[in-house]
Amino acid sequence: MKRSGKYEAVGEERVTDTEIDKFLNRLSFSAIAVASVTLFFLLLHTPDTCIPHHAPHLRFPKSTCDFPTRLQVPPEKRALRLQSTRLWTNKVLSFSLLFRDLPPLRNHSRVLCVSAGAGHQVAALRRLGLDDVTGVEILDSPPLVRRADPHNLPFFDGAFDLAFTAHFDEALFPARFAAEMQRVVRPGGACLLLVAESGADEVREIVQLFRNSNLVRSSDVLVSGIRMTSILVRTIENSS
Repeated sequence: MKRSGKYEAVGEERVTDTEIDKFLNRLSFSAIAVASVTLFFLLLHTPDTCIPHHAPHLRFPKSTCDFPTRLQVPPEKRALRLQSTRLWTNKVLSFSLLFRDLPPLRNHSRVLCVSAGAGHQVAALRRLGLDDVTGVEILDSPPLVRRADPHNLPFFDGAFDLAFTAHFDEALFPARFAAEMQRVVRPGGACLLLVAESGADEVREIVQLFRNSNLVRSSDVLVSGIRMTSILVRTIENSS
């Protein structure tokens, strides 16, 4: 009888555990159902913090729901805004003064600005009367600058009379950068560099990267209030 009573106690414990498991399962299903309904409601409901579409006087979005309604500014309009600033005007003027000291450039001269940034150099050269000026940069900046890798320029050999860069110091591979500038310049053409203020030894090291060119001159210049060194090299003409 004792043994039978023991079995009855165990059976009762098993029944109790089964009921608890069933209750917990029902509770879990209920929680999942409530969470699903809540999430569905949140997805359908527009937050009250959204800016109404009829509020054009608000310039900046107050929540993420406002972003799809904002208009994208065309690149040409952004360029016009940039070119209307005093900083842009001063930089273009500074480059114009630099280019005036170059050997005479004719109106039909073909000029390439490498790593041209927003296009200050391009604007300065066009201001001096040159029509055929091309600016390239890793990221394009229309309408003055198109996208191209300075280490792999998409131009034929000898396509330009002059190649210019104000960012030679920032080149990842200076030797490749110099070789590409030199390649796209015709025999007898020139490459003009602006680098951080440099001594004679540093200038000599830079010129050595232009293996098929000779140094014309180097001088210290002031560009946009920054002291820099200007280096002009001329490619060797074919002897024939």
